[in-house]
Amino acid sequence: MIDSYQIPSVDLVVEEEIKHSRFISFLFHCQSTDELKCVLTKVRAEYPGANHYCYAFVSAEPGNSMAIGSSDDGEPAGSAGRPMLATLQGSNVGEIGAIVVRYFGGTKLGVGGLVRAYSSGVRQGLIQLQTQLKQIRYPGLLECEYSQLQDVEYLLNLCDGVISDRCFTDKVLVTFELPKRYQDKLNTDLATMSQGKLKANFELE
Repeated sequence: MIDSYQIPSVDLVVEEEIKHSRFISFLFHCQSTDELKCVLTKVRAEYPGANHYCYAFVSAEPGNSMAIGSSDDGEPAGSAGRPMLATLQGSNVGEIGAIVVRYFGGTKLGVGGLVRAYSSGVRQGLIQLQTQLKQIRYPGLLECEYSQLQDVEYLLNLCDGVISDRCFTDKVLVTFELPKRYQDKLNTDLATMSQGKLKANFELE
């Protein structure tokens, strides 16, 4: 289970002409199929009349084989979407979508030529792509006394935790998110601070 991965920080467009066909490749941050469809709708509106709007996406962390998808959009099966997806999967970038618009120039490229053409723009885009690190945090919960809250918040901050809620009753129920690599450290620090009385619960569903 990974704690962090790179994601696109800006959208990118790469355009090239291959044997008179115009290929326009878009790379963008994509966290869901719905987001992909939204961008696809915008691209179709911005570039009307194209012959094909092929796409591929990995909408979760790199290596996730469930949150993926692709479309050849009328090109020969396996000649567009699949090689685009393979290029994205080899990039070690997560939450990324790619759309390639093709305006046919009259010269057929053949399946091999199409595979190279649709991969080319995506590959060039990945070289130029600006990314940022996404930190994955997992939910946790702990209950403490009012007098312990400041120390709890301090320890969470040391462990790169983010508090999402505080519920004040007779005690304080703190809901937070924390990178997995810091879970054991947090509980060790909590136990030291509270003489073994405090422990965070990470088994939340």
